[in-house]
Amino acid sequence: MSFTFVEKLPTPAQIREQYPVSEKVVAIKKERDAMIRKVFTGQSDKFLVIIGPCSADNEDAVCDYLSRLARVQEKVSDRLILIPRIYTNKPRTTGEGYKGMVHQPDPEKKPDLLAGLVAIRKMHIRAVEEFGLTSADEMLYPENWQYLNDILSYVAVGARSVENQQHRLTVSGIDIPAGMKNPTSGDFSVMMNSVVAAQGSHTFIYRNWEVKSSGNELAHTILRGAVNKHGNAIPNYHYEDLQLLLEKYNERDLKNPATIVDANHSNSNKQFAQQIRITKEVLHSRMESADIRKLVKGIMIESYLEEGCQKIGIANHVYGKSITDPCLGWKDSEELIYTIADMC
Repeated sequence: MSFTFVEKLPTPAQIREQYPVSEKVVAIKKERDAMIRKVFTGQSDKFLVIIGPCSADNEDAVCDYLSRLARVQEKVSDRLILIPRIYTNKPRTTGEGYKGMVHQPDPEKKPDLLAGLVAIRKMHIRAVEEFGLTSADEMLYPENWQYLNDILSYVAVGARSVENQQHRLTVSGIDIPAGMKNPTSGDFSVMMNSVVAAQGSHTFIYRNWEVKSSGNELAHTILRGAVNKHGNAIPNYHYEDLQLLLEKYNERDLKNPATIVDANHSNSNKQFAQQIRITKEVLHSRMESADIRKLVKGIMIESYLEEGCQKIGIANHVYGKSITDPCLGWKDSEELIYTIADMC
């Protein structure tokens, strides 16, 4: 065989037992989950801001960011729910590059999956314990969901995973909001089909078990832009795109129609500063149409302590600066959050 079996990893139950959540974390998650759920069911008109680093590469820098975010949350709590992006799994288009903390707790060292599973759980728990913020992560590996299922309040399925059957079926068995991104091609029908699958009930194989899911009524879409056959970015956050998505929802019998707009990736062509303008345009579209206002539940923003990005292994490593996609810096991020609150 071409595989080298390095080490048998502990089960999610074993990791959860070794690194349990406190009663405080359980209570905060219950409260935050209920608040976020009400946004998707239409019982609350608060706006979601899913914001944070492209990749959570350093626990101290991430927690420094969270300490600032928590202070802002207190000031905008009447209008916004801030959900920190603590993305510990990074899909790589070519398979090369940093794959996230679950692979490399230290980006400068070799992969260590066991240390990675422990590191990401401890970091997510710390986010709740110290700052009262349950977070969002990406479901890159469906089998890993249970390592964090008692901590997270939001899950995203990426553009390269959204057509995968195992991702769709796994989402159908979780009980928090799960955003299904449009594929890199931009095909809305693929994205909508993923939501249909995620909201349905299924019997399938999961972690060597035959399981049955009950369906996730909080599964929804995420618009992240597309790439055409020439490799050019095609945004899909404009008023006309939102109107088209609304029509697609109206063609289907889905629960809790909703979308989150990803202001970076192909919507900004990875021009991170454009996230400010894009966010304002999305909010303006919500002002122009009551139907779009009801559909668009939030915005997703890539943001860190320092703006831009840097390569791994450089001599003068900048603390709190992304090692994957470029991000907004904290100053602009804080101002943008207050702008969002004023426009909601």
